[in-house]
Amino acid sequence: MRTVQYVLAFATVLLLGACSPSKPVLHGTDLSMVDWGKDVTLTAHTGARVSTAVYRGKVTVLFFGYTHCPDICAPTLTKLAAVRKALGADADQVQVLFITVDPKHDTPEQLAKFVPKFDPSFIGLTGTPAEIGAVAAEYKVAYAPAPASMSQQGSIGHSGGMLVKDRAGKLRLLFKNEMSVEDMTADVRQLLKV
Repeated sequence: MRTVQYVLAFATVLLLGACSPSKPVLHGTDLSMVDWGKDVTLTAHTGARVSTAVYRGKVTVLFFGYTHCPDICAPTLTKLAAVRKALGADADQVQVLFITVDPKHDTPEQLAKFVPKFDPSFIGLTGTPAEIGAVAAEYKVAYAPAPASMSQQGSIGHSGGMLVKDRAGKLRLLFKNEMSVEDMTADVRQLLKV
């Protein structure tokens, strides 16, 4: 009799496990276990001081770059604009923040000419060199002027990828530059459900 009870109990556990919802598959790199990526305050392209905390309730995508970037910055912002378009009615629940790594040249006025061209909802952020350095350190982003012998005058080498926070402001994912719009959109949709 006890054997039958054990078999029934084991079968019940297996059935309950099979019926529980599976963990969603995400395409980006999981960063949910990190303890960095806290809220920061910088100057928006509008001239106002803005904290990333004001975007709680939205999925927030942070991308570090600069307006005169010769290669990855414009294509990445174009890709993020395509993600927002693919989200349709859910696009208003996503905020893209472009954080400059070139505060010397990327003033609020310069960012205002550049960032909204990709999507009017995108926010460009800048600050003093010390502020940008502190924010980059908080988000583990590396950047430095590229040697003149290796690149165009004024180029800045910087980490690639996009950092994604959930609605609670917790860093959750890293999107690599080569990720497709479809995969990024699918991941954002999953985070919007949380």
